[in-house]
Amino acid sequence: MAQNTSTPTAEIRPSRFVIDPEEAETMRQEMGIAALRDLLPALLPEAQKLARPAISRFHVGAAALGTSGRIYLGANIEFPGVPLHHSIHAEQFLITNAALHAEPSIRFIAVSEFPCGHCRQFLQEIRNASQIQILITGGSGGGSGDFRPVSYFLPNPFSPSDLLHRDTPLLLEPHFNDLIEEVEEVRVINSGLEERLKMAALKVARASHAPYSGSASGFALADDQGRVYAGSYTESAAYNPSLGPVQAAIVAYLAAGGGGGGGGVGEGIVAGVLAERQGAAVSQEETARILFSAVAPKARFSVYRLRVPAGSA
Repeated sequence: MAQNTSTPTAEIRPSRFVIDPEEAETMRQEMGIAALRDLLPALLPEAQKLARPAISRFHVGAAALGTSGRIYLGANIEFPGVPLHHSIHAEQFLITNAALHAEPSIRFIAVSEFPCGHCRQFLQEIRNASQIQILITGGSGGGSGDFRPVSYFLPNPFSPSDLLHRDTPLLLEPHFNDLIEEVEEVRVINSGLEERLKMAALKVARASHAPYSGSASGFALADDQGRVYAGSYTESAAYNPSLGPVQAAIVAYLAAGGGGGGGGVGEGIVAGVLAERQGAAVSQEETARILFSAVAPKARFSVYRLRVPAGSA
């Protein structure tokens, strides 16, 4: 894979996929780099090592600087045995990682390869996406050479503004989908773990970015230590680049250090819960079941139906 050999590389600290502002500033000073944005390409070789490209064997890494001063990393994740559209692109991982940490906005992104059209479209879900600056270090021609706005790579986008009111919350902005459990079910499983998973899945479903179909959903998974990780469904105005809730929960799991050191993403996962709106235009249940069973074939899988409370808009 082509690399910009003139760019120094940095060793990622134990936080792995998230670098706090203080740590980022220390790294910048130690490496003699003038601006934080110029630290991003130095992080890409290590970000690529975090990728899990079990099918393509093609490692892609991404790094972003948020307005909070935090730096986020992303990497491509592939799942053997299921259709390729279940894959998580490095840029999708990156933005989902930022969303999981309540990052208000992204200013700069560096990627080891030119973003595919799928990812350029996914970025459109961020408000003022055209102003985000992107640097590519690899690919044909040796990369982009410098930071360029997203509008340079996708000059005529199909964007949320084509479908939504301008006041609709976009990706990385606070969401609240007013949902409650459809049916109170009595399940006595594993000393309260099921309840913790259900509540975590409900919380992220309420935060789901699903303005096009109204089909909010969230997924929570648990590891063998009883830790819970959860992620929200994220829709794209172009539909196909949307990222499912299982993938988002896997991002949360990997970003927190789960998945072991090998290529198997599902190492240590023992249970998963999907929470989705009953009767919505889009259901995640079947595709979530397929992906989750491929990732963690021995893990328990449950589904909870949600509804809008009576009297709610």
